[in-house]
Amino acid sequence: MSMQTDVQVSQVLTADGQFTDQASATIGRARVKAVYIIPSATAGSVVFKNGGASGTTIMTLNTVASATQPTYVLFPGEGVLFSTNVHGTVANVGSVTIFYG
Repeated sequence: MSMQTDVQVSQVLTADGQFTDQASATIGRARVKAVYIIPSATAGSVVFKNGGASGTTIMTLNTVASATQPTYVLFPGEGVLFSTNVHGTVANVGSVTIFYG
């Protein structure tokens, strides 16, 4: 059994939409390894969906009400699988970046 070690970083997502790679292409099937969120002064959340805006919700991460306290979440093992693509719905969040492979 081989281990996946190539990790890439998305462009910053500041509004609802598909996560894209550094060349602005939609990220397809991927395992999200980590998430970095810059919150706003109001508590917020990021909803991660597989398959676009109307796709299946895979996870929701809530943020604290602090524009100076970023949230970093490292997922265990091989990460969280998104079999189609990775979509983010943001509420009261400055930006979101994913680390994926």
